[in-house]
Amino acid sequence: MAKVKLEHLTKIFGKHVKQVTEMMQEHAPKTDILEKTGATVGVYDANLEVNEGEIFVIMGLSGSGKSTLIRLLNRLIEPTTGSIYLDGEDISKMDKKQLRDVRRKKMSMVFQNFGLFPQRTVLENTEYGLEVQGMPKAERREKAEKALKNANLLAFKDQYPSQLSGGMQQRVGLARALANNPEILLMDEAFSALDPLIRRDMQDELIELQAKQGQTIIFISHDLNEALRIGDRIAIMKDGEIVQIGTGEDILTHPANDYVRAFTEDIDRSKVLTAENIMVPPITTNIDNDGPNVALKKMRAEEVSGLVAVDRDRHVKGFLTAENAVKARENGSALDAALTQMTTVHKDTLLSDVVSVIYDSPAPLAVVDDDNRLVGVLIRGRVLEALADTTDMEVE
Repeated sequence: MAKVKLEHLTKIFGKHVKQVTEMMQEHAPKTDILEKTGATVGVYDANLEVNEGEIFVIMGLSGSGKSTLIRLLNRLIEPTTGSIYLDGEDISKMDKKQLRDVRRKKMSMVFQNFGLFPQRTVLENTEYGLEVQGMPKAERREKAEKALKNANLLAFKDQYPSQLSGGMQQRVGLARALANNPEILLMDEAFSALDPLIRRDMQDELIELQAKQGQTIIFISHDLNEALRIGDRIAIMKDGEIVQIGTGEDILTHPANDYVRAFTEDIDRSKVLTAENIMVPPITTNIDNDGPNVALKKMRAEEVSGLVAVDRDRHVKGFLTAENAVKARENGSALDAALTQMTTVHKDTLLSDVVSVIYDSPAPLAVVDDDNRLVGVLIRGRVLEALADTTDMEVE
């Protein structure tokens, strides 16, 4: 079951809701609805699922509906129609008390403006939400200090916001949101006011904190580079509609329409595509079973001049060239003595990081999974092809 699920969620700003709804059922464009009714469709029949423990980025240009959508999730804005499910329970049907409990205990939100109280210290700002909940002072202080420690801010707990840089203030805002250990963290353009270097640091910190604490994070951004950097999956919005949902690689290589294609055309794909996207199937020899004759026969059959040597568990042991296999046969030696070193890379290694490695490698690169088992091979020609094709790349 999804952690968060939206079904036919719609927000209409203005009058003539019935007429607008009828026009939406006919799939009328947002601009036509505005012209004929004077009403604005902020979110247009949105459907999506967010998995537990993922960073899900919702993005689009100004006016696309992304900020409206995130405010619908905790009902800062009331939906016109549709359902919002949290762990299978419909938030849109909750009364004020139930909704208040959800906001206090299950969801926290971080805004672009840090929203810190200037007269409160860093520690007092961080424990504010817990104070509102009525938590005893000693307990809330302990939780706040833990959140500040995770954000590397504990040493600054007695300082005031005016004494901190913009990046540090944003980290305090993030620590405050995380202090009560929410299951879901909503972040609306949280880093967009920061300069590029601080912004990148905050992105790294968010990824690290999420890995430690496992929150489900729904992150609003207008920056595709940011979305690709932090997001497990991305939803792209246009005119209130969700036009595509997928991983960064899905969206770059298989854009749903011309809008998404234009949206992504300036992205450096070498910083998105991974070894797994461009690897080729490996041709192997098992050093626990095969000898030089079997290895040479495989090379002739496959029309290659080398094989990846693995053991029974498919752990990479080295690279076997035809020349070394012939020498091993002539000397009557085992294959393991004829192997040359082979560089391995994890399947999630970015293409940009592969380039320098493969240029210095005399052999192909072995691609391995989390268990260090061989899953593919990177050859220089395939890497160059992927780098050269930056406009309409199809990954097989």
